[in-house]
Amino acid sequence: MGQALKLDNILPIMLLDSTSDLLPGANPDLQTRLSVKKYANVLNSLLKRNIIGSGIFVSPKGVMENASSVGVALIVWIITGIITAIGALCYAELGVTIPKSGGDYSYVKDIFGGLAGFLRLWIAVLVIYPTNQAVIALTFSNYVLQPLFPTCFPPENGLRLLAAVCLLLLTWVNCSSVRWATRVQDMFTAGKLLALALIIIMGVVQVCKGEYYWLEPANAFEPFQDYDVGLIALAFLQGSFAYGGWNFLNYVTEELVDPYVNLPRAIFISIPVVTFVYVFANIAYVTAMSPQELLASNAVAVTFGEKLLGVMAWIMPISVALSTFGGVNGSLFTSSRLFFAGAREGHLPSLLAMIHVTRCTPIPALLFTCLSTLLMLCTSDMYTLINYVGFINYLFYGVTVAGQIVLRIKQPDMHRPIKISLIWPVIYLLFWAFLLIFSLYSEPVVCGIGLAIMLTGVPVYFLGVYWDNKPQCFDVIVDKMTYVGQRFCMVVYPAESDSSSSGSGEEGEEMKEARAPLSKEDRDNRKSADC
Repeated sequence: MGQALKLDNILPIMLLDSTSDLLPGANPDLQTRLSVKKYANVLNSLLKRNIIGSGIFVSPKGVMENASSVGVALIVWIITGIITAIGALCYAELGVTIPKSGGDYSYVKDIFGGLAGFLRLWIAVLVIYPTNQAVIALTFSNYVLQPLFPTCFPPENGLRLLAAVCLLLLTWVNCSSVRWATRVQDMFTAGKLLALALIIIMGVVQVCKGEYYWLEPANAFEPFQDYDVGLIALAFLQGSFAYGGWNFLNYVTEELVDPYVNLPRAIFISIPVVTFVYVFANIAYVTAMSPQELLASNAVAVTFGEKLLGVMAWIMPISVALSTFGGVNGSLFTSSRLFFAGAREGHLPSLLAMIHVTRCTPIPALLFTCLSTLLMLCTSDMYTLINYVGFINYLFYGVTVAGQIVLRIKQPDMHRPIKISLIWPVIYLLFWAFLLIFSLYSEPVVCGIGLAIMLTGVPVYFLGVYWDNKPQCFDVIVDKMTYVGQRFCMVVYPAESDSSSSGSGEEGEEMKEARAPLSKEDRDNRKSADC
């Protein structure tokens, strides 16, 4: 291990390299250049692959149930796509103005201070990532088991057990090799594209055959229950889950090549394509199913396939299962980015940002995410989980976009390579206020639990981050726990020294420093900078 593991060399490779892990003795600068070049070439497909996920196979039921009619449901899908594009533009300006990896966590921390940033990190680690992964895993188990129970819903215990097996298997894959994880992602993306292509093509065939009863205006807006503004807000939350991932590139801003050009380009190409796919997939669903049939199914695409594909109906559950399996893998693969950003700022234990000494995989972060996701599987109600995570996500999306306006006021002369009109964040915040107020009105318990979990981060921040003069015994215990965790997982903290440093002596010292838990002085420096 003569070569120091440096953060600026490792992170781009961890996220992007699908051909090789970082090997001791290899030229990290060369590998980084190759990885970044590849990243710039696949920027648009990266964003589309992260947005188009399992959400389109689970959210249509939740949107329809709350929208109360086919016409309003389709309007919800279109407006959600437009709002997503506006939010992405706001994030694009912030991403090149504050070019830090970590996304909205970094922006909120820099604009509103350490406490606000910590709460964003706290809720992401405890709620957002685990809940997203739980929903995707439950979608996988629903589509695998539904064909085995054609006349009823699959048993809840079976759903949770299969979801847990999927999660544990993919955690092991991600802990074992970056190369395996990326290959799994590449292979299982095909299942998602196949399923969506089949749905849209069959929908076009249905329309050409005249099967568009529920698309005629007189029938499309015929409500099957009374319209309610609170339920419509929940419909937007359900739809927003399917669009999740639109802000992913902001988590890797430091690794983007020419972000001033590539970030807006990815947004302008990808989000309209995703919106088109989602709207036409939902149009296809209602050409074969009535709203009542759609609401009666927990696996909408399976029911759609059974109605139109005949003996080939088995293709649909297999394609969606492959897609959602890859979705769980992708979520695990990217979730460690926030752990790195948080630990770098001193907001998370350094152990959670460490990587394996030879595999370069973030094993502690993956294990923590896996355990917290398993806790979310205590319920198999996907739609409650989506409302739960959607409310919290939108809360911080709005705070981040509000930070864009605050930054314009506080630092009007700050260099902004991308600068959009303030009308766009204002529109986003008006929609955000509507969504949060009426979602809280409709689901006070679910949304209230999310707020309560977020507020538990306040005492944790003051005790763990803001409080400088902790007893020495506390630091000793933390260091011992970090050391035990390092020995158990065989991980080191990536050194953030300058990549130009050379010489075996210097590299040996860097490796020693990387292997050790963060020193008390390092922690104190981070706290003082944060406060």
